[in-house]
Amino acid sequence: MTRNTAFLSAALLAALFLNACKKDKVDPSTPSTPPVNEEELITTLRLHLRSTGGTQDLELLFRDIDGDGGTAPVIEADALSTDTVYNVEIAVLNESVTPPDVITEEIEEEGDAHQFFFQVTGADVSTAYTDADANGQPIGINSTWTAGAASTGNVTVTLRHQPVKDAAGVSSGDITNAGGETDIEVTFPLTVQ
Repeated sequence: MTRNTAFLSAALLAALFLNACKKDKVDPSTPSTPPVNEEELITTLRLHLRSTGGTQDLELLFRDIDGDGGTAPVIEADALSTDTVYNVEIAVLNESVTPPDVITEEIEEEGDAHQFFFQVTGADVSTAYTDADANGQPIGINSTWTAGAASTGNVTVTLRHQPVKDAAGVSSGDITNAGGETDIEVTFPLTVQ
């Protein structure tokens, strides 16, 4: 009897061991969860504006090194000149680390999943995209801004993650139907003089 008990105990232990080592079966009808796109801290948004003649180098700058809360962000904006076209390049950084993280590179690499929008109110300034993702849709890291008559207002610069780029008006810069999530949105004063 003890021999049978020992045999049954050994068989039971072996069965438990083999069952514990089995890999979980993947149910093909249940999709796996996609990896989470970890949101990076954006502390700095810098727009460098260079006149097409190369005589003016201007900047719009947002900097909030400690992120939300704490010290208030710094927002600076140079005045644009009347009747001038500017080539604009955007830099997106995380300056809370050393050396600073250049997030612009990731935005460019994942261009089909990002787009900048420029909403101008009050000021006589129009914007146009000059870059595109692999699908020919705009990203907005590079653009041209045309300043007209003397005026004042604001420009809201918004970076959207996962926008619907083929929705009505989105490729021409209308944020209304863009959807997606806002990575950063900053309103700069905009003066043309």
